[in-house]
Amino acid sequence: MDWLNQYAPAINVAISVCTLFVWLFYAQLLYSSFSRQRRPRVIINRGKGIGLEALCLVSNMSTESVYIQHVIAVLHTDSHEYKLDIVEYQQQSDDDEEDCYRTHQGPLDSGDHIHLQSFGSIVNQIQNHWDVDQNSLEQSNLQLEIRVIAIYGPEDLPIGASRRFDLVMNAEPNRQLVPTSIDTERLVSRRSRKQVVQWAKDIELHKAQ
Repeated sequence: MDWLNQYAPAINVAISVCTLFVWLFYAQLLYSSFSRQRRPRVIINRGKGIGLEALCLVSNMSTESVYIQHVIAVLHTDSHEYKLDIVEYQQQSDDDEEDCYRTHQGPLDSGDHIHLQSFGSIVNQIQNHWDVDQNSLEQSNLQLEIRVIAIYGPEDLPIGASRRFDLVMNAEPNRQLVPTSIDTERLVSRRSRKQVVQWAKDIELHKAQ
């Protein structure tokens, strides 16, 4: 007891410091959980079929809505990259022979998804827009990348999502379109968002030409 009385102030300080570290640990856990729930997440995937006939799906798995600003398709060949904004596209109307324009630009609610077009239609759009030679589309080292640029909540910088697919035009349907990764790459960090801003600038500059 004499020892406890003698070192009581030091013991109290040590207990207070340990208690502080415990509270900091739990605060960090709570913050990490809250930050993970608030982190935006946009997923790019295939749906309703396989191969080039499959639909390109964009899903919003964030806790809040996102505003789809651009959807950029990039065809990677051995020698060049062909980029095209496919958020708006021309579609043949069922009622008459005139073409009509559709757009996927706009808000996407949490847990909701949109289907853009089939992957084959996207490739055809790029080919027609850039006049890509058919021989280039039949080469083995060909990739199709889908990039999504979106606005999330009140944040100033846009977020991005990207996914690549190996593309083999003359293969069997289940081998024509193979994802290069099991998940969509998320570009949500501040450094990554600067790259997303550059994507948007590049596509807007192309439209202005």
